[in-house]
Amino acid sequence: MTGSMEYVVSLVKEMIRKRKIIWDLAKADFRKRFVGSYFGVVWMFVQPIVTVLIYFMIFGPYGFKSTPPVPAPYVLWLVPGIVPWFFFSEALNTETGCLQEYSYLVKKVVFPVEVLPVLKLLSSAMVHGFFVLIMFGLNLCYGWWPRLSWLQAAYYSFAASMLALAIGYLTSAVHVFFKDMSQLVGICLQFGMWMVPIMYDEGMFTGKLPQLEVVFKLNPVYYIVVGYRDSMLTGDWFWERPTLTLYFWAVTAVLMLLGLKVFKRLRPHFSDVL
Repeated sequence: MTGSMEYVVSLVKEMIRKRKIIWDLAKADFRKRFVGSYFGVVWMFVQPIVTVLIYFMIFGPYGFKSTPPVPAPYVLWLVPGIVPWFFFSEALNTETGCLQEYSYLVKKVVFPVEVLPVLKLLSSAMVHGFFVLIMFGLNLCYGWWPRLSWLQAAYYSFAASMLALAIGYLTSAVHVFFKDMSQLVGICLQFGMWMVPIMYDEGMFTGKLPQLEVVFKLNPVYYIVVGYRDSMLTGDWFWERPTLTLYFWAVTAVLMLLGLKVFKRLRPHFSDVL
């Protein structure tokens, strides 16, 4: 455990020293996604927006007419749940294949390969920032005036970042040796989206089986989703969920240490395989 903590501390110091390089690489990675595309960066936003519209039509007033558990229009309840999920899934997907994508940097002895998942995270965060602004604007359009708790979205974005990075270190390291990891991650994310009450109210199930409430809360993404909704709709702060907050950060810390341990152990073999 002591060795793992020393590795984490040294890694954080290394990233602070090379923060400019990491930021420049993240911006270059963001631009690289749209090279040769006629509409460029527009495509990054079209798919999530269309997805939100589809779910709104299906579960909203024109479909199943789902009623959110708070006195708010369904779309205002849906968006704070789906925006952090888009961020988490996008970050984890891109982190998983980052070592393969940047194999030419991995083979450089002096390059700190641990920063590659971080730059993918930053690249995804740029898109996420855009959707957070859309979320704020949507609330304003419905006449919901800004409240101080909206600033808390930054905290939950950071929480989502740390969770995605923790898992990303593990999946990116394994992906070098097991290329099917990216497909497995994609399938798990598709399934996992329905394990979190994003489109539906968890009360649909916990009302009949109260034991399922614990099952929902065991998923660390649950904390992020309900936190976004607390911030945007109810004004509750994260310290008002002390047990869930401690549980989330404990799970994230364990996953981070595990991911970095696997990454560190497999790192000497990356160049040979790539």
